[in-house]
Amino acid sequence: MRVMKWSMIALAVSAGTSQFAMASAQDDAKGFVEDSTFSINTRALYFSRDKRNNDSGQSRSEETGLGFNGLYQSGFTQGTIGVGVDAIGLLGLKLDSGKGRAGTGLFPTGSDGRSQDDYSKGGAAVKFRLSNTVLKIGDQYTTAPVFASDDSRLLPELPQGVSITSNEIKDLKLEAGHFTSIVAQSQTYKDSISDSSNVGNVGLKEANFVGGVYSWTPEFTTSLYYSKVEDYWKKLYANVNWTHALSADQSLAVDFNIYSTKSDGAGLQRAEKDNTTKLDNRAYSLQGAYTYQAHTFTLAYQKVSGDGDYGYGIDGGGTIFLANSIARSDFNAEDE
Repeated sequence: MRVMKWSMIALAVSAGTSQFAMASAQDDAKGFVEDSTFSINTRALYFSRDKRNNDSGQSRSEETGLGFNGLYQSGFTQGTIGVGVDAIGLLGLKLDSGKGRAGTGLFPTGSDGRSQDDYSKGGAAVKFRLSNTVLKIGDQYTTAPVFASDDSRLLPELPQGVSITSNEIKDLKLEAGHFTSIVAQSQTYKDSISDSSNVGNVGLKEANFVGGVYSWTPEFTTSLYYSKVEDYWKKLYANVNWTHALSADQSLAVDFNIYSTKSDGAGLQRAEKDNTTKLDNRAYSLQGAYTYQAHTFTLAYQKVSGDGDYGYGIDGGGTIFLANSIARSDFNAEDE
């Protein structure tokens, strides 16, 4: 999670540097095939969790796997409106596991309690570009702070829906999305993001969001997003980021994030302590970082106030752009 969040900050800063060129990107389209790219990312992941203090009856979960993430991105056809296709192919292979060690979230689990030897999933999206605005329909990864797909296990989550991203205005990136399902990290079917931690085992019905990032200067950016997840919650997110280069290999950064979340409709949630609590809380973090070459030193403060935990997950497992959201604990409980 930390890697993703800091990379998003870097992306915002680089976007400010480029100042979102006003020239039409579609005017430079070379063609569907000519601008196409294909890549395969491989990941070997060992995951171990000590459960001896839990009442689950399982002392630990420990597994190792090998994942393949293939991504094909076509170029856009020439003309006023360019058309293209993105295709995603994912494969997970079990390298080491056992019935008494399953449950890491790396693999689907069979009725016998054992992890599957392999699993695969994939999808595609059609995309359209007019000037500097891109509309995408279908399977796609998401990185909005109010709807972000998770990539913290062997294979990433894969949402299904519609998104639009516009860079028409200098220094301003606008985006919006409408999503109706997510393939979970360790599953292969749509709506698999639903699990027993959701009240009534209800999955994602509909999620809508809108927001943007504005680069005031190459070093200073702000973000504002709003989302509504049907029968779960409404969220408002804001970010302020300042990054300053001290030299070629040194920099300073200050980053402030805040979420305001309120229950919506049935008020379903994924809360650890009390699933009946109506959410009405603020979760914020302030962090400063000093980077020297490949090393970054960070000091952060985070606080949750109001009613309930900061809820996320049904709207993407990566939807927690807070300083202390790390692989071991999010520190996002009520009053934490």
